[in-house]
Amino acid sequence: MRQLAAGNWKMNGVTASLSEVEVLKQHLKARPANCDVMICPPATLVMALAEAAAGSPIQVGGQNCHAKASGAHTGDVSAQMLADAGATAVIVGHSERRADHGETNEQVRAKAEAAHAAGLTAIICLGETLKQREAGETLAVVHDQLQHSLPTDSTGANTIIAYEPVWAIGTGLTPTPAQVGEVHQALRGALSALVGPEAAHAIRILYGGSVKPDNADELMGVGDVDGALVGGASLKAADFAKIIAAF
Repeated sequence: MRQLAAGNWKMNGVTASLSEVEVLKQHLKARPANCDVMICPPATLVMALAEAAAGSPIQVGGQNCHAKASGAHTGDVSAQMLADAGATAVIVGHSERRADHGETNEQVRAKAEAAHAAGLTAIICLGETLKQREAGETLAVVHDQLQHSLPTDSTGANTIIAYEPVWAIGTGLTPTPAQVGEVHQALRGALSALVGPEAAHAIRILYGGSVKPDNADELMGVGDVDGALVGGASLKAADFAKIIAAF
C-alpha cells in the first residue's frame, strides 16, 4: 500500500500560515513524494487550505468532528461540513481530545461512523500513557481502544489507524523502532480479528509522536508502519518536506 505523511497542525495556524503550503507545493514539484501527503489544519483554515492545495498532491483533513450531521451544537463542526469545505479525511480520538475533553472510545467510534457517512476517511488515534507503558499495559490499552473505537464497516478506503504513544507527543521522546514495531504488529493482528485479514492488510497504520526529519527515516522503515502523523514538524514546509523525503 502507499504510505501517508499527514501533518496535524493542531491549534496553530492563521491565514498567513498558508504560505507554508505554497512552499511545500514547490518542494513536491521539485521532488515528487513517494507517499500520499495530507495536512490537517484547524477548522478555520480547511477551506482556504483546500483552495491553496488545489492542483497539488496535498490532501486536506480536519482535526475533529461531531458525531451528528447537524443540530443545536454551538461551536461544533460536522463531518459533512468538513467534506463541504474540501476535506477528505478527519482525525478522531486524538489523545489530546481524549484527555482535554474526556472523549471515550464509544464517542470516538460515533465520530468515525459520522466521518464514514460523510464520505471522509476517519483517522482513528490510539496510544498509551507513560504510566501504562511502564506498567506493561501498552498492548492491552491500544487493543481496547481499537476494539471499541473502530466502526464495523472499516476498510482501507475509509479508515486509517494512528498509533501515538501519549508520552511521545510533543515531548521529543520516541519509542525505539522495536517498540513501535511490536505495537504496529499487534494492531495489525487485532484488525484482522475485527474486520478480517483483507481489510486489515489494507488499513494503513501510522506512527505519530515526535516524528522529526532526523528520525523519520528509521521510523518509516519499521514493519507495519504505513506512514506518519506529524505534529509540530509539519508546521514548517522545510521540515515536513524532509520527513516526506524519508519515504
